[in-house]
Amino acid sequence: MSAAHSTGAGDGAGLIGVDLVGLDEDLGATSSDVIRVLADRIAATGRAASGETLATDAIAREASVGTGVPGGIAIPHARSTSVTAPTLAFTRLARTVPFGAPDGDADVVFMIAVPDGADKDHLTVLSTLARALIREDFTAALRAATTPQEIVDLVDREVSGEVAAAGVGAAGRASTATGQEARPTPAADTHVVDSDTTGTAGRRKVIVGVTACPTGIAHTYMAADALVAAAQRAGAEMHVETQGSSQVEPLDPALIARADAVVFAVDVDVRDRSRFAGKPLVSGPVKRGVDEPDAMIAEALRAADDPAAARVSGSAAEAGTSTAKDEHFGQALKRWLLTGVSYMIPFVAGGGLLIALGFLLSGYGIALAHGDDGVNNAVWTLQHSTLLDLPSQGLGYYLGAAAFQIGSVSLGFLVAALAGYIAYAIADRPGIAPGFVAGSIAVFMNAGFLGGLVGGLIAGAAAYWIGRIPTWRWLRGLMPVVIIPLFASIIASGLMLLVLGGPIAWLMTQLTGFLNSLSGASAVLLGIILGLMMAFDLGGPVNKVAYAFAVAGLGAGSASNVVPFEIMAAVMAAGMVPPLALALASTVLYRKGFTKPERENGKAAWLLGASFISEGAIPFAAADPLRVIPASMVGAAVTGAISMAADVTSRAPHGGFFVFFAIGNLLMFTVAIVAGTVVSALVLVALKKWVRRAPAATDAAAAEAGSAGETVGQRAPVAA
Repeated sequence: MSAAHSTGAGDGAGLIGVDLVGLDEDLGATSSDVIRVLADRIAATGRAASGETLATDAIAREASVGTGVPGGIAIPHARSTSVTAPTLAFTRLARTVPFGAPDGDADVVFMIAVPDGADKDHLTVLSTLARALIREDFTAALRAATTPQEIVDLVDREVSGEVAAAGVGAAGRASTATGQEARPTPAADTHVVDSDTTGTAGRRKVIVGVTACPTGIAHTYMAADALVAAAQRAGAEMHVETQGSSQVEPLDPALIARADAVVFAVDVDVRDRSRFAGKPLVSGPVKRGVDEPDAMIAEALRAADDPAAARVSGSAAEAGTSTAKDEHFGQALKRWLLTGVSYMIPFVAGGGLLIALGFLLSGYGIALAHGDDGVNNAVWTLQHSTLLDLPSQGLGYYLGAAAFQIGSVSLGFLVAALAGYIAYAIADRPGIAPGFVAGSIAVFMNAGFLGGLVGGLIAGAAAYWIGRIPTWRWLRGLMPVVIIPLFASIIASGLMLLVLGGPIAWLMTQLTGFLNSLSGASAVLLGIILGLMMAFDLGGPVNKVAYAFAVAGLGAGSASNVVPFEIMAAVMAAGMVPPLALALASTVLYRKGFTKPERENGKAAWLLGASFISEGAIPFAAADPLRVIPASMVGAAVTGAISMAADVTSRAPHGGFFVFFAIGNLLMFTVAIVAGTVVSALVLVALKKWVRRAPAATDAAAAEAGSAGETVGQRAPVAA
């Protein structure tokens, strides 16, 4: 028997009215049946143009992941173009219906319908309600209600705080006169639990996590609350970042640094995942965070004590580039630039290695004479031979031509990717397209690497500024996909094309001429500087600047201009020295000066160093920075100087000794690395023997080294 009424939809902060509430109804045997009835109910109030379209969207969402949660609750929800205003519909079922919850069917159903362009104010309110649904007191009150008005009043009371914060009026209109976004309460995006129970190491285990679902309305926040409650039961400290539709408050980088484990309960990519690099990881779909929070927390606590546990991939350098709420402009600028460089490196590494492979298969002449062979190389259209008759320019030549062509195209994205992801770091996804376009214009204007930096910053600033302009609700859905990319591209690329491109291109020409003029003592000095930078922070910002400087010049290298190749060789050789030197010192020269975990790390560092993975030295530097880093810098400077003085070249941006075929003057490349490795190792041994630390510091460092020793083998290495 239905208890629905029709007295208007003005209550419940404009999100729900008594005409959207049904009590003790039989709406069918399946979740689709229930969703269709509720969608039609929403359409009947004028909040959706088509109940059928809304139902189709919600059923499709339900098919991907069931929206049932423990306790007999279901929250079907969808973003739909047919929805005209954020809306809640409620039913209490007389006959339970399966919605995919692990503990059985649902008898309480809230349907959340959101327009594609819904403003963040309403989404904050909706997420607040969704989180309330995992509280027993709230769901008990829903089951005890006797009239639809009681349901509306319950919802209104639950979300009233968020309504006041968001400025949502009785008619459901968000206050947009100032153009300001709602600021959720701290609990909306960051959850903290402190328990008096201590962990196995004499302190509470610290777990950080991220929850996110495709719509970012319900499960994102419910999973966060469920995980927090589970951590409290387990005696752990839990902090969760909800990457939902409401404003995201990023976790404090210092908090992430001291975390023992990470939990990802997500159905979409984690934003800035590299912040958590190297941490023990437990991951699963967001619904598991709602349904099985205790199991996920238990797994995280076990992973924190397991050296073989899965780890978040990425580098320590990238982990330091996350957004901090109190960062000043200089910190933000560094983060923007490092984000661009980090995303650019895969284009360079992949493209450069493919070009090097082309040289191996076809010779260096392929760069000048491959012609159509790079694009017309199907095995059934070979121009100069057949598979049964392969002359010197046979199948290998064609494969080399193809590799060279693919690599060249990949390197062509270098500046555009740099600019695009700088803009992304500033303005999120709406900045990507304007940044790529501005970077491409920089290439067109011959403004090169520097032009990409400037273009990316302008594009990101323009996209960020346009995205903050107050506008009509009906236009908000078009802002990130049409309006912002269009006008930000016009601003950034217009400035590059009409004003800035020419001067930047002139400056790049002068810089290239200066580098080409370097010889003798000047080249050696450049090698020393690059070596010092590569060893200063072992994959951090200074290291990244030197590496980016080298790889950015590869595209300008040629048979008549080998300076960029010489710089690349010096950077790669110098970056190989720190891990190799630590390996030599810890496993050969002075074993007793290192802890057992450090000696184990030293064995792995041989391969890491030979592969040009500078991060292989990080565990040693973390334990003893005041002796390891200076020693590494001395040897890397020696290597950079020898490499530049001997005119060593590298046409590959990465790979170390494994791209020997792309190294010009391989003998001196090896000599430079061996010399720097020996110098660094001897300096480090001398410092360890004759420069002592205080006992407390020694003990702390040893403990840190032990911890690092457990993790180094699990981290996914990143170039330079």
